[in-house]
Amino acid sequence: MGITPMVVKQKEFTTRFRGFDVQEVDSFLEDVGRELDNLNHSIERLQEENHRINLENEGYRKREISMRNAMIQSQKVLDQMKENAKKSSQLIIANAEVEAEKILNRTHKRLSQLHSDIMELKRQRIQLEMQISAVLESHSKMLEMTKEENKVADETDSTLRFIKQA
Repeated sequence: MGITPMVVKQKEFTTRFRGFDVQEVDSFLEDVGRELDNLNHSIERLQEENHRINLENEGYRKREISMRNAMIQSQKVLDQMKENAKKSSQLIIANAEVEAEKILNRTHKRLSQLHSDIMELKRQRIQLEMQISAVLESHSKMLEMTKEENKVADETDSTLRFIKQA
């Protein structure tokens, strides 16, 4: 059994002829008992504080694990968001490329149509120029013929006037 303050206080010694001073021993035992009592209280207090600190430390460890798990989960979510954004951007780019290709195809078709229209208009212009030239030539010939007819008619009129005067 360990020495407790109560054991020290209740300990009795046998006295002998030249033994120790009983009062001095009792006083010393009382002092030792008080000191042991104080030490025991300090030990109890320290044990309680140690227990409280251990509980507090356990709480911190649990919070640390929770925060670590939250950080890992947040990193996973962040990585997933990055991956989703990357996929989304790739999809947007692919759609834009398809749309650009469609626009390019429509533009090429339109350009081809415009070239065809220009060629048709050039053909029509040449045809119109030829028709106008033919009409002008025809009218020019008609004018020449009319001039000759008028000349012949004027000569005939002159001859008729001369004949009528005579």
